[in-house]
Amino acid sequence: MTSVSNIMNAPEDALRQQLARGVAALRLTLTPAQRSKLLGFVELLAKWNQVYNLTAVRNPSAMITRHLLDSLAVVPFIKGPRVLDVGTGAGLPGIPLAVALPDLEFVLLDSVAKKTRFVVQASSELQISNVVVKTQRVEKYQLLGCFDTVISRAFSSMTEFVTVAGALCRRNGGVLVAMKGRHPQDELAMLPPGYRIKRISRVAVPGLDEERHVVQIIRE
Repeated sequence: MTSVSNIMNAPEDALRQQLARGVAALRLTLTPAQRSKLLGFVELLAKWNQVYNLTAVRNPSAMITRHLLDSLAVVPFIKGPRVLDVGTGAGLPGIPLAVALPDLEFVLLDSVAKKTRFVVQASSELQISNVVVKTQRVEKYQLLGCFDTVISRAFSSMTEFVTVAGALCRRNGGVLVAMKGRHPQDELAMLPPGYRIKRISRVAVPGLDEERHVVQIIRE
């Protein structure tokens, strides 16, 4: 694999240290191999981004903060064994979560083919074996009630997320996890019938001076 610094114009050691500090701040335990896969993912994302414009984030240090650490911050909210990432885009948060939680099964779903091609290539090249990638609109996806956790950071509103993805979550204990910025106070009363808020948690992403909240929604 080409070195991180050659692709991203940043010292490899500095990026490794930034990731290590962030992982420690999140109180996660990742092996050297897992950390290498995460850095490899950022390397591939930076390389593909030059041609396919997969993300607006260009700076490698910002990629680690806004993509890797932002995704890893929700590890405590993920319940398996089966997890669906809806609107995964360039594999976020699904790829970092799959690396951090290798015993769980992840399906990464997106309707944009250039993005899913990248995710397929990244998961293959980095040997992330617990990931399946699907190119499909969530409304057309038919594995109803099959997932213990359905997660997304792609939807603008919780109502839309629950409306289009809720049926994919299993009943009686399945959880939808919405990654949000500010506290979604205005959205709390607009959930469809059969769903209820379990908890809203504020999370701190190392190096990011912005609000982040995780909303857990139970399918009853």
